[in-house]
Amino acid sequence: MKEESSLHPIFDAARERNGASARLRASRVTLGYDKTRIIEDLSVTIPDGLVTAIVGPNGCGKSTLLAGLSRLRKPSSGAVLLDGRVISSCPSREVARKLALLPQDAIAPDGMTVAELIRFGRQPHQGLLRQWSQEDEEVVQASLRATDLLDLADRPLEAMSGGQRQRAWIAMAIAQATPLLLLDEPTSALDLGHQIEVFELIRGLAEAGKTVVMVVHDLSSACRYADHLIAMRDGAIVAEGRPLRIVTPELVERLYGVRCTLVPDPHTGTPIIAGLTRA
Repeated sequence: MKEESSLHPIFDAARERNGASARLRASRVTLGYDKTRIIEDLSVTIPDGLVTAIVGPNGCGKSTLLAGLSRLRKPSSGAVLLDGRVISSCPSREVARKLALLPQDAIAPDGMTVAELIRFGRQPHQGLLRQWSQEDEEVVQASLRATDLLDLADRPLEAMSGGQRQRAWIAMAIAQATPLLLLDEPTSALDLGHQIEVFELIRGLAEAGKTVVMVVHDLSSACRYADHLIAMRDGAIVAEGRPLRIVTPELVERLYGVRCTLVPDPHTGTPIIAGLTRA
């Protein structure tokens, strides 16, 4: 995959404008639904320019944390800060120019083509005085190239494989030209081949300069494709750091209630979870 910065100058401009200060962090946030608290008094900083994976058992608060970081859910206390400002106080268009979110179950209207979907990514850059431009079209083409979808631009989404559709949604997020990209379970319901396809695309985006945060179920995949892990249980962060440093049999047992053996990946050296038994 080509580096994003080689595809269109707008991607470089986005990083120059926001790169050094595009820091995303949560400060003592409490998040939940209705009167149910899922996360309480949690603080975390997302490292710039890396892939961060949020891992942990079902119901531990992974997607809730991502929703808080993306402004999809407002904390009942504490604050999420984007570029040092409380994200809930920032204008929506400003946030959308800095942060792109791909939710878990994204749905498009029937008959929508890949190119039509990707054009939605340019909406934050439109306005009364700025309509669709040649630059917008060039960014759409660059996003298609980055995700290897150029030959499928006119294909309806429902006529594509799961991996191709997922790449199309990621291409839409790329077209926003934001320094931050948040993905909620980007490989859910995909077979192994399509999972690798999407994870390798995400790695390429980080290598091209984006900061990526993703919720991941499979710990071995998170170890292989992420630079930084946030391990959660019961709404709290129990470990954080490089996979090689923090992933141990003790952590796996604490997170999932299973005993395991860790085997180094022959290609990357990162931990592979093997020999699982109930604790």
